[in-house]
Amino acid sequence: MTAGTTALAGISALGLFMTGCSTGGTGTRDEGVAPPADKVAHATPSPSTSTQAPFTKVDPVRLLKGDPKVSARVKAQLKPCTKDEYPIDVTYGHLTGTTGQDVVVNVMNCADAVGLGAYVYRASGAAYDNVFTAEETPVYAEIDRGDLVVTRQMYAPGDKPAFASSEVVTTYRWSGGVSGKFAQQDQVENDYSKAVDGSGTSAPAPTTG
Repeated sequence: MTAGTTALAGISALGLFMTGCSTGGTGTRDEGVAPPADKVAHATPSPSTSTQAPFTKVDPVRLLKGDPKVSARVKAQLKPCTKDEYPIDVTYGHLTGTTGQDVVVNVMNCADAVGLGAYVYRASGAAYDNVFTAEETPVYAEIDRGDLVVTRQMYAPGDKPAFASSEVVTTYRWSGGVSGKFAQQDQVENDYSKAVDGSGTSAPAPTTG
């Protein structure tokens, strides 16, 4: 009886050991030992590594009306389309390599949103300097990964305003530091279903400040 009892006790102990190693199919080998409740580490959000200051909003209408580089033709379009909504798109970013912000302003007409003028303003203290002007209609400017991208739709004789024959996309990059200017880096022409005939022309170089 003593020998049999001892054998049964040994089998029971072995069974308990095997059960502890295979519970749930994972056991302690995969999960590890759980720390005491008061020792559990709680994840905390890491502080932001960005030191970029938030952009300061500007009054684009006031900026354009006070700018002598903006043509009288474009200024005549600076009227609300509905209530206080002006046909203006504004983009804030960094194009000129300074710590201050740059502002891209596009002016369109109210009828069909055709781009009348595109401008880049560079922060200079509390004021803004016009460092880029393009008023060859239709035109639209935007920021793409630190570059200035200007798109102009090209029309052949007989084209309707909504159906241009092609578009010319020109990429500019700031060079020369504080006293620099935008220099053309690339230009691509995309033909639509109806090819531009011999009267089509590429985008003329914009006036830069």
